Amino acid sequence: MYQMEQFDVIVVGAGPAGLLAAGSAAEKGGRVLVLEKMRQEGRKLLITGKGRCNITNDANVSEFIRHVYPNGRFLRTAFGLFFSKEILELLQRYGVETTCERGGRYFPTSNRSADVLMALLKWVNEKKVDIRCGMKVEKLLVENQIIKGVQANGKEFRAGKVILATGGKSYPATGSNGEGYELARSVGHTIVPVRPALVPLETGGNLARQLQGLTLKNVRATIWVNGKKDGEDFGEMIFTHFGLSGPIILSLSRIVVDALHQKSAVEISIDLKPALDEQKLDVRLLRDLNEAGKKNISNLFRNWLPASMIPVFLKSLGIDPGKVGHQVSSKERKSIRNMMKDFRFEIKGHRSFKEAIITAGGVATKEITSKTMESKLVFGLYFAGEVIDVDAETGGYNLQIAYSTGFLAGRSLKQL
Repeated sequence: MYQMEQFDVIVVGAGPAGLLAAGSAAEKGGRVLVLEKMRQEGRKLLITGKGRCNITNDANVSEFIRHVYPNGRFLRTAFGLFFSKEILELLQRYGVETTCERGGRYFPTSNRSADVLMALLKWVNEKKVDIRCGMKVEKLLVENQIIKGVQANGKEFRAGKVILATGGKSYPATGSNGEGYELARSVGHTIVPVRPALVPLETGGNLARQLQGLTLKNVRATIWVNGKKDGEDFGEMIFTHFGLSGPIILSLSRIVVDALHQKSAVEISIDLKPALDEQKLDVRLLRDLNEAGKKNISNLFRNWLPASMIPVFLKSLGIDPGKVGHQVSSKERKSIRNMMKDFRFEIKGHRSFKEAIITAGGVATKEITSKTMESKLVFGLYFAGEVIDVDAETGGYNLQIAYSTGFLAGRSLKQL
């Protein structure tokens, strides 16, 4: 017969949200237990930013909130308590120097996400937090809508405060398989339907496959849903064997995923020359064709497009690559110009949770008190991180949500 253990606070999940919650609660003097089902803490944190860890962003709170869906204002109190300045200072205190890169994105100067995780673990260990890995929480113990603890690996752990920081469903190999949603649902919470977010997109036809591996920079991507413009972004993208990926595609994928689930027709238009309007682009094309009229069109295209794109582009336009510049008709020049400004792909689907960076959906924010992250349905139950129905674009925003909601949940715990 095992002896039931008693704590002030139990945190479920040892990702960034869970670790911030645990450290924050421990700073108030409480006895804190973290239960993590994986054999190692922070598995998903280690792979963020392709192993570099985009820690946060230097945007101010108002700008930050504009990058959060579906209701960024829900996070205003959390951001007011613990924001980018605070996480960078915490990491620096434990030896992590940071560098601000393009787009206001902060990374560890070492480019090692493991350094970020080790700093957070040093902090919580210094605060005497008890972390136990390989512990799967199977049940929340609730009596009369008051949390009493959890059941994990068949054992009961008692506490008057429980923080659910279990993550979402993206990258399930790291432990994010959606179990937190079921735990929340089991005690009466509404779960906004979850779907992949910041996820690569699958295109119709084989055009993207022919361009596989090609990265385009400084292009504009526009989403068209049922023939109507529904969003755009500027920056970098990449072609894959199944379709499209890269920063601007991932950011726009939220619109696409929701539209596809509504059975809408979705297309993405790539403007390869966003710095030039159609008239200026036409003038440039005409000038180049006139000045190098004896060169074949495939050589001329080297002034306009990446080399690997040229044969695919010409084939799609139906133009003989051996045709010389002065033989290109005004109609053909117009088709070249139009395709450069509107390189269009039909979107047939999106990749699964296995390839999604984050999860959209989760515990409904209307059932969570924004000033504390406490459940409005179960006294003593708190939420932090991706399990909540808030998600954001790429750029360090999602990790900051995890830190801020975790810290607020830990700091809001009463009667420790």
